[in-house]
Amino acid sequence: MFFTKTQNEKYADVMIWALQTARRNGQFKPYDVILLRSDLAALPLAQAIYGKLLAQRYNVILRLNSPEDFSKEFYLHADDRQLAFVAAGEKELQGAINGLISLRAPEDLTHLKKADPARIAKSAVARKPLREILDVREQKGLFSWTLCNYPTEELAKRAGLSLKEYSQQVARACFLNEKDPVKKWQEVTRQITEIGRWLSSLPIQTLRVESAHMDLEILLGEKRKFVAGGGCNVPSFEIFTSPDWRGTRGVYFADLSSYRSGNYVKGVRLEFEKGRAVKVAAQQGQEFVRKMLAMDPGAAQIGEFSLTDRRFSKITKFMADILYDENFGGKYGNCHVAVGSSYADTFAGPQAKLDKKLKEKLGFNDSSLHWDLINTEDKTVTARLKDGTSRVIYQKGQFVY
Repeated sequence: MFFTKTQNEKYADVMIWALQTARRNGQFKPYDVILLRSDLAALPLAQAIYGKLLAQRYNVILRLNSPEDFSKEFYLHADDRQLAFVAAGEKELQGAINGLISLRAPEDLTHLKKADPARIAKSAVARKPLREILDVREQKGLFSWTLCNYPTEELAKRAGLSLKEYSQQVARACFLNEKDPVKKWQEVTRQITEIGRWLSSLPIQTLRVESAHMDLEILLGEKRKFVAGGGCNVPSFEIFTSPDWRGTRGVYFADLSSYRSGNYVKGVRLEFEKGRAVKVAAQQGQEFVRKMLAMDPGAAQIGEFSLTDRRFSKITKFMADILYDENFGGKYGNCHVAVGSSYADTFAGPQAKLDKKLKEKLGFNDSSLHWDLINTEDKTVTARLKDGTSRVIYQKGQFVY
């Protein structure tokens, strides 16, 4: 472990700030219930957060995630009924918590490479109702969530870095070396929020993304806005929206590799027609990608489009973790699309009105999947406005405004 006690304390402060900031509609109260989920390797951070949450008079439920060896046993040997099993009390718990902090510290990123992806998908579909409970509570201002990662030897090895180098990237990305990391996050969040407001003010009809290996057009859709940061992920420099999935067409290419559900994929290429990925290819892990996109009807449709400005992100290396890679700064920033579920907070209207029927009408995608696929190539993003004119909004890794 390369994080000092002081860095863990600062990381804990950042995570609690992030949780509170993510609560966009409403505020936390004393004795609200916070679920703290942690991988075993992240326990030093979990302990720091636990103490600070108690000091702020929250009721804290601590749950340790199953180690990768247990997950492997489950997906290799569980039958269909076991894969779809949801324990008694899980729904009640989801309906009672006011916040969730998730600490991820994987010690094996390819533990499910021998498991049938269809079995992984079956379990994800069975647990979708639990996530929907939290989605509804979040829309009502009763719940918020945030997550982060904690450096491990496995993450460092897969990223091609030493554990010390990897830890330094995490500390730099989360401003843990700053005297007051929370103050720095508040400043950065204010800056990217201003860009999000500017994007939301533009009468955008479609967005066209062009790079060496992709040419993709996205229909923004009605009643949409761009959301910046907001605390749900640490770190988060991205500015994103959930477009109308029905207007997606063209080719998207993810040049960054991806570790997902215990599997490794590389060079994912998706060709969209009438909103759906009709051709799916990958340089490595193609069968896994195809089975994930067949998980349910919405899995082959996009639920998110995001851009990161290189001027804000301090992440300059592949991190073998989607949370970090989707916030990659580097030379050209990044964009990513998420195949699968959309985000309700990109709706430009009262959250309480965005029910399932309205989501369907407006083209907000619904799925058990949400998988961010990242492109770091030099790209140009052009907005076609509703009056027929066009303007470049992103070039050379930064917004043009």
